[in-house]
Amino acid sequence: MSRDSFDAVLFDLDGTLIDSAPDLGAAADKMRTDRGLPSLPLEDYRSMAGAGARGMLGVAFGMQPDHPDFPALREEFFINYEQAMTVRTVAFDGVPELLSELVRLELPWGVVTNKSVRFAAPLTAALPLFAGLGVLVCGDTTPYSKPHPEPLLEAARRLGVPPGRCVYVGDDERDIIAGRAAGMRTVAATYGYLGAQADTVRWAADGNIASPGALLPLLGVSNISGAAL
Repeated sequence: MSRDSFDAVLFDLDGTLIDSAPDLGAAADKMRTDRGLPSLPLEDYRSMAGAGARGMLGVAFGMQPDHPDFPALREEFFINYEQAMTVRTVAFDGVPELLSELVRLELPWGVVTNKSVRFAAPLTAALPLFAGLGVLVCGDTTPYSKPHPEPLLEAARRLGVPPGRCVYVGDDERDIIAGRAAGMRTVAATYGYLGAQADTVRWAADGNIASPGALLPLLGVSNISGAAL
C-alpha cells in the first residue's frame, strides 16, 4: 500500500487495539466462583475473547446461546464486565505509539467494533489512548454488525471519507469480510484473539501484521519514529 491510496484508518477494538481478555475473562470467571466452581486460567478464555458473552459463557459453562438460561447469564456477565471494564485492560504494545503517529500525520482514525455502545462508549472514554478518536461505531450503532459492511460504511460517512479511501484493521475473519464488502483495504492483525483454527491466509486480507508497530510501514506511511519509508 502507499500513502496516496487512503485517507483514514479504522480499527476493530478488542484484540486489535486493546487486550480486554483479562477483564472479559474475569467477568465470566466470577460467575463460576460465585457458584462455588473452581476458577479457570485466563488462557482458557483468551482465544474466545473476540466472541463476547457467547465466547465467555461457552468457556465458563460450556453454554451455547440456545440454552434457556443463556439470556439471564449473559446479563449477569454484562453486569460483571460493566463494573470492571478497565481494571486489567491495556493497549497492546505499540498501539499508543501507532495512534500518536496517526495523529501527528493528521490521518483520521476511528474504531468499528461489534461491542455494544453500552460498553464501548464508556470504555473508550475512560482510556487516554482514545483521546484522538475520530469516530466510534458500535455493534448497535446501525441495524447491522460485522461481518455486514454497514458499520464500516457508517464510520466512513461520519469521517467524511469515501469507503474506498479507508483501511480497516482487525483480528477476526469477520473484520476482513466486512472491510472487503465495504470496498476498503484490509489488514489482519495476527497478534489478536485468533482461535486455534484461524487461517489468516484464507482471509485474503490486503496485508497482515504481527504487531501494531508493523502497520505504518505496511501502509507506506512511516515507522513509529516518524521516518518516512
